[in-house]
Parts: sequence; C-alpha cells; structure tokens
Amino acid sequence: LYDRQLEHLEGKAYSRYMQCVEELKPDMQNEEVADFRKVEPRLQGATGWSIEVVKGLIPVEDFFKLLAEQRFCSSTWLRKRSQLDYLEEPDMFHDTFGHLPLLLDETYASFMRDFGRLGARFVHDSSAMTALQRLYWFTIEFGLIQGSNVPEIYGAGVLSSFGEVDHVYSSEVEILDFDLDLVIRNHFVNSEIQMRYYMIESLEQLYDSLGELEEQLQAGLDIEEDIVR
Repeated sequence: LYDRQLEHLEGKAYSRYMQCVEELKPDMQNEEVADFRKVEPRLQGATGWSIEVVKGLIPVEDFFKLLAEQRFCSSTWLRKRSQLDYLEEPDMFHDTFGHLPLLLDETYASFMRDFGRLGARFVHDSSAMTALQRLYWFTIEFGLIQGSNVPEIYGAGVLSSFGEVDHVYSSEVEILDFDLDLVIRNHFVNSEIQMRYYMIESLEQLYDSLGELEEQLQAGLDIEEDIVR
C-alpha cells in the first residue's frame, strides 16, 4: 500500500505533504505497520499533536474534543487486499498515510485544532454541525490546493485512495475555487465517489476560513438550501 500509493502520488500530491512524508520516514515507512510509539514523538516535537487509538467512527462530541486537545484519532484495522483501490470507511492506512504527515505542518495542525475547538463550542447547533462536517469533507478529506501546473491533492481521502487519485484528474469531475459559502451548502454522500472538488490557494486560506465560519455561527447560521449534486 505504502509504496504503491507514494509512487502514484508523484506530481499529484501537495508538495508540502510530500515533504512531510519524507520527514516521517525514519518513523513511518514501507517496512512495517505504523508504530504509534515511534510516530507520536515526532508529531509532538513538531506541532504538539499526539495519537488517540479508536476502534472506528466515534461520537461527534468526542471527535471535536480530541481534535481540540490536539489528539488525532486513528483506528488500528487495515483494509483487505480486495479493497486496495478504494475504501468507504477510514482504516489505519487512511489515518496514518493520509492524515498524519501534514500534522507536521504548523498551519494545517492549527486548523485541525481550532476546527475541533469550534466544533466543541457549537456541538449542539445542527446547522453548525452540518457546516463543519461539509467543511471537513471538502478540505481535510477531499481537498485540493493550487499547484504550479495542476491542482495538487492534500485531502486524506484522496491521498490514501489509489482510485480517487486517478478520478480527480478525469474529465468527469468539477473543480471549483474554494468558497466557504458554497462548501457549507454542498451536500455529499460519503458512499459515493466525488464529482466536485474545491481548491484552496494555500493552507493559510483554509485556516482563515474558520474565522469566517465562526462569525456566521455566532450570527446564527441557518443552512436553508443545499447545492444539488
């Protein structure tokens, strides 16, 4: 999985992500299943993050609380050989290969922490939960970022999926510039492959979107209409 996906991401993955993969190689590489006892000290030294082992999907309140405390959730089960190309539910490869490298980046790590804090604050607001879920989906999971030649992948759901990487660059999909109002009103189905992606200019733009969303939530955001897929 590791070698196959890393080779497939050449020239397609976000350059900063690839740098972070290299930084993690002494502790996470192709020769063994990721050992959190090795990986965690490097994360903590870079941005203060640790790893919280979970059995699978957890309650949203717990998810936000852990992110706010800079504890990233990872499962410890691995996909079957028949599921190498695409997997609906996040497994250990998705969590470690897709998410952990960019947690070495200060801006990305700060976004994840403050996203969790915002979610914990508005956890009982249904519109807020919908908006935050969609923001996470179209950025952290399936986000693209402007590259020098082509859109580059930074979303973990794409980075860890062989089939999704190819799909991003097919003529069937729509790639839109990131717009917070569009993103939080864009319905998605997590069991279907994406037909629309949003591209940020930089991780700083992504982080700044949290302040914009917080203002909307404080004003009483009401999501009345979805974008039809």
